[in-house]
Amino acid sequence: MKPRAIIVGSKAIVYDKSFGNELFKKFFGKPFSTSKPKPERDYEPPFVLSLYEALYLCEKDLLTPVINGREASCKDLELYAKATVPNFAERYLVYKDLRDRGYVVRSGMKFGADFAIYEIGPGYEHAPYVVRVIKRDEVLDPIEIVMIGRLSHSVRKRSVLAVVDVEHSVVSYLVFKWVRM
Repeated sequence: MKPRAIIVGSKAIVYDKSFGNELFKKFFGKPFSTSKPKPERDYEPPFVLSLYEALYLCEKDLLTPVINGREASCKDLELYAKATVPNFAERYLVYKDLRDRGYVVRSGMKFGADFAIYEIGPGYEHAPYVVRVIKRDEVLDPIEIVMIGRLSHSVRKRSVLAVVDVEHSVVSYLVFKWVRM
């Protein structure tokens, strides 16, 4: 039987200690009890995952979501997430693409972005990239690009614009490098 993740609001909770620690060592979720956990240590449950992480792991056949007390399918979890998290479909497409490419993907909220991207992992490096996700047909005001650049520059990260075409499951990336003249 696969480990279970209890879906609560916009999070997934894992109570299995060994599975939770195994996930955390692979940079999925984090222990609830510690604010700055170290990947080399073991922790007590519960472990908290984002809905992006839970769906990704479900699709990889590594966990079973439990919604409203019942085991659910990955499709059920996806529908739940789309109803719970704004722009989930677009953001998940980017999350999945970056994870499949070997990057560690975390929330970028504290940087004013959708995601913070690590090449090695949190605790070992600072995130070199912040990603903002937009739809392919979305109009982006030039002032927004300047704001993205200024913010990422102030936190010493490269800005990445992930342009998503959900209908065709395509993600294109634009990386900004800010230069002084």
